[in-house]
Amino acid sequence: MGLSGIYGGSDDEQGIRTLQGAADAGVTFFDTADVYGNGHNEELLGRALRDRRQGLVIASKFGLKAQTGSDRQVRGHPDYVKQAVRASLRRLGLDYLDLYYLHRVDPQVPIEDTVGAMAELVQQGLVRQLGLSEASPATIRRAAAVHPIAALQSEWSLWARDLEAEILPTCRELGIGLVPWSPLGRGFLTHQLTQLAPGDYRLTAPRFQGDNFQENLVRAGRLAELATQWNCSAAQLALAWLLHQGNDVVPIPGTRSLERVHENLGALQVQLDPTQRAALEQLFPPGSTAGERYPEHLMRTVNL
Repeated sequence: MGLSGIYGGSDDEQGIRTLQGAADAGVTFFDTADVYGNGHNEELLGRALRDRRQGLVIASKFGLKAQTGSDRQVRGHPDYVKQAVRASLRRLGLDYLDLYYLHRVDPQVPIEDTVGAMAELVQQGLVRQLGLSEASPATIRRAAAVHPIAALQSEWSLWARDLEAEILPTCRELGIGLVPWSPLGRGFLTHQLTQLAPGDYRLTAPRFQGDNFQENLVRAGRLAELATQWNCSAAQLALAWLLHQGNDVVPIPGTRSLERVHENLGALQVQLDPTQRAALEQLFPPGSTAGERYPEHLMRTVNL
């Protein structure tokens, strides 16, 4: 997502170097969506990995008309499912997707209808596995009754732990993997974001605003202090915490630079004992982050 302008200007050549460098470093799972840059991100990923398809798991998502702003609309109608996947495959230059997500649940369309149409894509060989994003336990169960759901992609990190109460147990009961997006809190947990430039889209989220931002900075600073004590970076420590949650958890940190790709991969070498994990969870208990993760109109689109 970050390679298509959401955090400011984007450079395609740098993006291609970053994606190819990630693959060269052993990354095999790449996540995109048709809404990222209005198709630009899929095209970029297709260009970068055109000759590297073998051994990769490539996932995309559909169902959002707009990524940000008050005009965001969700589209889960069965006819749109078929239209969207073919457009994504064309932009990516692929014959099939390994994993295809419904980006947000459409409250106007029964989930059984949307997933039923997605299941037809599997039968046609256009998609290998199906996923949901930001869905509630009830919706996950209804979807899984229509077709097996391989993965749920939802926000999960040290500062966004709400799904642990009900969504995580539901997924584990049904054998559904968790793909935490924004595992670094939109970059906040790196402790590099001490201020944001005017116009940064993150400023629309309450937790990046005013007193909330300042309160959250204190906790991020403590995370950075622990990382120094434990000989890793704050980003590596935040990722390591998720990686210790189980083999069914596959976080997807995003970055625009190959340097950060290598830093993030270093999280695989960070071993946390139970005492260290407990210290992190005490520092970031569920519900402790100041401010919601989205503005009100976007919070209404999650956990449906």
